[in-house]
Amino acid sequence: MIDDRDYVGYGANPPNPQWPGGARIAVNINLNFEGGGERPVMDGDGASEGVLNDIGFPSLPGVRSPMVESVFEYGSRVGGWRLLRLFRKFGVKVCLLVVAKAAERNPELARAFVEDGHEIVSHGYRWLDYQSMPEEVEREHVRLGIETIERVAGVRPVGWMTGRPGANTRRLHLELVGFLYDRDSLNDELHDRLFRGAVRRRRRPSEADVAGTARPSDRPPGPDHRARQVARSRHRP
Repeated sequence: MIDDRDYVGYGANPPNPQWPGGARIAVNINLNFEGGGERPVMDGDGASEGVLNDIGFPSLPGVRSPMVESVFEYGSRVGGWRLLRLFRKFGVKVCLLVVAKAAERNPELARAFVEDGHEIVSHGYRWLDYQSMPEEVEREHVRLGIETIERVAGVRPVGWMTGRPGANTRRLHLELVGFLYDRDSLNDELHDRLFRGAVRRRRRPSEADVAGTARPSDRPPGPDHRARQVARSRHRP
């Protein structure tokens, strides 16, 4: 196996990202939209969701967990709308990390975020662990995730955050091209740029290197994102 990991990065001379207005820091808020994309028994899964459900209930084989289901439903029914109103009130733009099945089950909420100018990131077709998933199954999920989000929300995701990616995840997304960043990558503040279906490796800091980056927090805000926000916050609408 080839060691393709980069432990050096930009080293002692990171480039100046040139944030708008001479800002010294960019803050990114990520909002996870997962309710309806997690594992429920009624969708044919072997057990209810047992990860990050905030209440500590274990998942039992073949048994529904109404309380866990209600935790995921809350964000889609109430929490997402409440946060949207707050973002609107204070003029804050966020990155909405959308699980495609969640958006399909509440398209009105997904479209409301788009209409308010928030950025859409693919959070996968379903909120599953892809580390051991067969490559062909994951490839189909990647395709379905992008197509479903585009159909439901009316826009194509500009990046992806699988959450529990496997060794094939980045390559399978790059096969579809059209992405600006890999949000699953956490190894830098200014990441490699996704460029024409490939990853531009670090050579030397340059303006091109920071024009597009691997995480929303690392990219200079576009015209529709006056204030990009860094504190990764985890809410689940």
